[in-house]
Amino acid sequence: MRSFFYFLFFLLLTASCKESLIEEVVFDEQPAYFDWSAANVYFLLTDRFHNGDKSNDSIIDRSKETGKLRGFEGGDFAGIIQKIEEGYFTDLGVNAIWLTPIWEQIHGGVDEGTGYSYAFHGYWAKDWTAVEPSYGTLEEFKKLVDIAHKNHIRILLDVVINHTGPVTEQDPLWPEEWVRTGPSCTYQDQSTAVTCTLTNNLPDIKTESSQEVALPQHLVEKWKKEGRYDQEVKELDAFFTFSGLTRTPVNYLIKWVTDYARETGVDGFRIDTVKHVEESVWATFNEQAILAFEEWKKNHPEQSFHDDAFFIVGELYGYEASGGRVYPFSDQQVDYFDAGYDAMINFGFKNHAVADYKELFKRYDGFRKNLLNEKPGSGAYFMNYISSHDDGQPFDAHREKAMESAAKLLLTPGMTQIYYGDEIARPLVAEGAVGDANLRTVMDWDHLNLEILTHWQKLGKFRNRHVAVGAGDHFSLEYKGAGTLAARFYDNNDHQDTVLIGAGLADGLLEIQVAKVFPKASRLRNAYTEKKLPVVNGKVTVMVENGVVLLEKL
Repeated sequence: MRSFFYFLFFLLLTASCKESLIEEVVFDEQPAYFDWSAANVYFLLTDRFHNGDKSNDSIIDRSKETGKLRGFEGGDFAGIIQKIEEGYFTDLGVNAIWLTPIWEQIHGGVDEGTGYSYAFHGYWAKDWTAVEPSYGTLEEFKKLVDIAHKNHIRILLDVVINHTGPVTEQDPLWPEEWVRTGPSCTYQDQSTAVTCTLTNNLPDIKTESSQEVALPQHLVEKWKKEGRYDQEVKELDAFFTFSGLTRTPVNYLIKWVTDYARETGVDGFRIDTVKHVEESVWATFNEQAILAFEEWKKNHPEQSFHDDAFFIVGELYGYEASGGRVYPFSDQQVDYFDAGYDAMINFGFKNHAVADYKELFKRYDGFRKNLLNEKPGSGAYFMNYISSHDDGQPFDAHREKAMESAAKLLLTPGMTQIYYGDEIARPLVAEGAVGDANLRTVMDWDHLNLEILTHWQKLGKFRNRHVAVGAGDHFSLEYKGAGTLAARFYDNNDHQDTVLIGAGLADGLLEIQVAKVFPKASRLRNAYTEKKLPVVNGKVTVMVENGVVLLEKL
């Protein structure tokens, strides 16, 4: 962890009509106050982020020719660790990293009509109890979590329990008492989204089954070959005895997945395909996840760097924050927050982001308050994004509005999800790629767009430093001109925070009335330009750059 750095600059103050220059800049890298409802989350596909250890690139033979960008590209835990230690995430203001699933993937591949594909993405599970060798080892992942924590970054692990990976010559079909292979989901109502297969090649776990089942024989043989059968069975016996759960298919998966919280200390789960599993199952799963995390904290007090509860965010496909807590199936409305979810990914933001800044900020302040007020005392949050791994209609498909994307995503109320490469305008279209492979190009570390990256860094660090940006009450300020000026006030858990932000403004000098936002301030700081400003008669004169002003107390 980097300690305090002090840079002293002795410069003359300019005339009051200009923004004052920096007299002294203090970079205090002690952890900022954290609230999950305002988290700045970085979402990455491990395989596509950074290759830090080439020795594991071919550890499993997946050498058959694939479609464009449909094979493993070498990204691994070592690469993520390297970028954490270099300060890449810290410089971006990231306080949580979400990784796609890390367990062992099917060894073979399939062609879904988009070219032969291997499971580089992590969503085609072969064995939930083992780590994907191409990413690294369990010990390496534990190291990743520990180093992230030492840098005040939380880890969200992506999990999926509603289906196995496709069947291949190397990857047998699970027993029929465990999975179904049809019918395909039609989404006519809730049942046709749950007791069905997500696609025709993904065997669906019978999460509704109350039938106790034995371990699949292919898994038994695999564990025996690896020399860990006895240990796995011993752990299963202890889990079912302690939890009181029966040995149904989904309860095995609950044990296997929550083990990652129990054994590695990840701070939360991002749960895939929420609508494809019964809410009663999610209630049990989420309860067990929380218990597993508490067990890890109890057993590793020296490694636990915060007192937060285990955090659970869901991918409820099509959910929008504008709809409040419920998801509207045709036959009923379901409140998955009641099943233990803390937040949902907001699929509506990319569409709402076409609005002007003033309307966007006001609208999302309303969504945030509505969710909190529907059931007071029960946290319910949302996570905004502009691009993602499986959304073919992102906000800025051709990366023509990278600066605007940053300001709208990072300054809007709610949690944020930076998809890897948003911050450098990583291309979302690749020549020869088909379908979602376009969205999953490899991070090009040799050609970073530093102008765009610096813009994202300034906004991200400000957001991380000020919880009010994502979780404060929003007030539009009187302002005539392009863009908007607004104040955000946060007062919760004995922590107060106040900021004044401007977005979409005309570049140049701007006089701002700040007395009502910072009533006792004699000087403020524009975090975007890193300049200190004298407050004269309740006003500051600030230089607007890239349409942005970020005012904070000194």
